[in-house]
Amino acid sequence: MLQRCSRAVSRLSKLGSTSPMEALRKDVIFTPRHWYSTAAATLAPAPNDSPAMSSPVKSVVNLDKMFLSKPCSLALAPDSRLRIEEPKYEGLRHVIYKMLLFYSKQSTSIRGANVVYRRILHQVDKPAIYEVFNMEKTFKMTFSLLVLHMWLCLRRLKQEGKEGAEFGQYLYERYNHDVELRVSKEGVNLLLTKWMKELEKIFYGNIVAYDAALLPEAKPDELPKVIWRNVFADDGESQPDDAASRTALTRYVRREVSCFTLTDKEAMYSGNFMFTSLDNIPSVSAKR
Repeated sequence: MLQRCSRAVSRLSKLGSTSPMEALRKDVIFTPRHWYSTAAATLAPAPNDSPAMSSPVKSVVNLDKMFLSKPCSLALAPDSRLRIEEPKYEGLRHVIYKMLLFYSKQSTSIRGANVVYRRILHQVDKPAIYEVFNMEKTFKMTFSLLVLHMWLCLRRLKQEGKEGAEFGQYLYERYNHDVELRVSKEGVNLLLTKWMKELEKIFYGNIVAYDAALLPEAKPDELPKVIWRNVFADDGESQPDDAASRTALTRYVRREVSCFTLTDKEAMYSGNFMFTSLDNIPSVSAKR
């Protein structure tokens, strides 16, 4: 592991020490796919050769009417039980909390960013997303989906200008803390800081690639290609071996992008929205 980590870190050191947010604004970071594979291979648990533990044969994703419905706002209804409201204190308690800057813009934004990230985790950590898109739940796949859903939120926040960018920074800090815990949980405690820097490069490289795939001048097949490279592809694979899953995920991403555009900023800043539910989407053992 140390040898692989050293090779990966040596490549990263050549990219300089540009700050993450500045790099993202300038769209200058691009991360080659084999770097990601090196990191994921090291973090992934050792394979089990036991026949009983072998992975099941992949089924075909059902694309009939999948994510082809009209986009709509993802904001939760005012009477939804899933809403998380800001605590409202009165009297002396309100005065004390105000003195402690509980109601400051920064504190409110941090609480909102925490809720937004909980929405992301709700989508990424549930079994449904892996079943619908025929994915194996590994560190690599979960990390890829975290980055993808972070991009969906950050892209919407960017439409709010400077205020949205500031909120996005709080969201990124929450994400970064979660990833660090996940990496540590995988048993990578040695050189943790260097691994986090590599995953940070991967994050911003993916963000730039997704943004570029949605530019007006981008080719129609650019987004499916980017999704294949960033989510499905393993090291050395250049052609998709599961086109159905890739197509389904591309449809899902395009629809979520449109839905977020229709989602108001209050829902974004408070986290009172939900990604499109995948619980009732047909996924396996169905022909296209």
